[in-house]
Amino acid sequence: MNDQIQPEGPEHEHGALGDTEYAEFMELAAEEGFDVEDVEGAIEEAGHGPLPVLAVVGRPNVGKSTLVNRIIGRREAVVEDKPGVTRDRVTYEAEWAGRRFKVVDTGGWEQDVLGIDASVAAQAEYAIETADAVVFVVDSTVGVTDTDEAVVRLLRKAKKPVVLCANKVDGPSGEADATALWSLGIGEPHPVSSLHGRGTGDMLDAVLEALPEAPAQTFGGAGVGGPRRIALIGRPNVGKSSLLNKVANEDRVVVNELAGTTRDPVDELIELGGVTWKFVDTAGIRKRVHLQQGADYYASLRTAAAVEKAEVAVILIDASESISIQDQRIVTMAVEAGRAVVVAFNKWDTLDEERRYYLEREIETELGQIAWAPRVNVSARTGRHMEKLVPAIETALDGWETRVPTGRLNAFLGELVASHPHPVRGGKQPRILFGTQAGTKPPRFVLFASGFIEAGYRRFVERRLREEFGFEGTPIHISVRVREKRGKKK
Repeated sequence: MNDQIQPEGPEHEHGALGDTEYAEFMELAAEEGFDVEDVEGAIEEAGHGPLPVLAVVGRPNVGKSTLVNRIIGRREAVVEDKPGVTRDRVTYEAEWAGRRFKVVDTGGWEQDVLGIDASVAAQAEYAIETADAVVFVVDSTVGVTDTDEAVVRLLRKAKKPVVLCANKVDGPSGEADATALWSLGIGEPHPVSSLHGRGTGDMLDAVLEALPEAPAQTFGGAGVGGPRRIALIGRPNVGKSSLLNKVANEDRVVVNELAGTTRDPVDELIELGGVTWKFVDTAGIRKRVHLQQGADYYASLRTAAAVEKAEVAVILIDASESISIQDQRIVTMAVEAGRAVVVAFNKWDTLDEERRYYLEREIETELGQIAWAPRVNVSARTGRHMEKLVPAIETALDGWETRVPTGRLNAFLGELVASHPHPVRGGKQPRILFGTQAGTKPPRFVLFASGFIEAGYRRFVERRLREEFGFEGTPIHISVRVREKRGKKK
């Protein structure tokens, strides 16, 4: 594909731009009156690649969700004064001291019939599995419990950097309680009141020391990071295990269970079309958790962990049933994670003409946000159209890795602005002056404008980018920087 022109060397401080392209771009930015440092910062931010992941773990009701809200700077994680509060999202983006990272919140679940220790351990395992560092939250007013000790054993086994948060220290008198947590043997306790914000700054400084600047980038072909990684995701009982088994059995290959949790196989190597793929399995979640709310949250956490590990998310949807809110949440999770997306409608062989008609209408209304994703209609039971799965995955990966050279992008933007200018608002007409694609996996663009660009016009730009350059099967991230008045050329 001609569009897939790679930069000179790997992504570095210039994002996806090579040195020559970067120098030419900075000249253009200076001519348009933009501050050099602002432009450099915009490219670095847009071209960041994968963000490091911080997992927040601990037993119920120690203040994890309150701490997460404090870290991300807004109230998104649901907080109630009881364990077992369920919510849909488990991953958030945060920034501290100019560095961005992802936060995985493991609060909001219920203890199951296996007992609280087993529930905490299962959640912590899945969160720690994909984390680059961990914040372990302990209630300093209660002290160390058996459950806390169980989590410590998991953390030692995982060998991930750990920041110990002694929560609920609301004043100097509580700091003695925090000091007692040295007994856990995992480093210095940081006294924090996540409710009031006391001590969170010092704790986040320690978090930045523990987090890598960027996690190891192992995406790529067999010569770079091993087989391409595919997450097969979907709501429970949609047919994920059946599909995986059918794919493996038809090609008569051995399914290898690699190191993972003791509860479910995590990664399975499957050969399709002469190529080995690594399927990150998310099946088999509900059998260990019997309370419905807990099961739903547990499924969300497991799915989020799988998506973080994968390059492509194959979203399996039961075509025989109406597209549910849970299906849409899973779609949103994959898109927000920036993964390539393929939508597979299972049980297609069971549909009559009427159901197919209504399904098409549902797809238009309920899945409009991923109209760009390749779609395959399959049957895990009969094996129908399984041969179409790999071409769809390859198409999505191509789009995910596509890069448009800056010169070609700006020629396109110039034509677009001339033929379809931004609407006039308040007597002013902002213009997109120039832009660049600062990263891939997924494609990330940064546009520089003379004024605020409305969301509707941004969506229009994205739609035209897809029409012109493809980007099938991948989300596109577009950020806009506005020229400050003080920076205009005299």
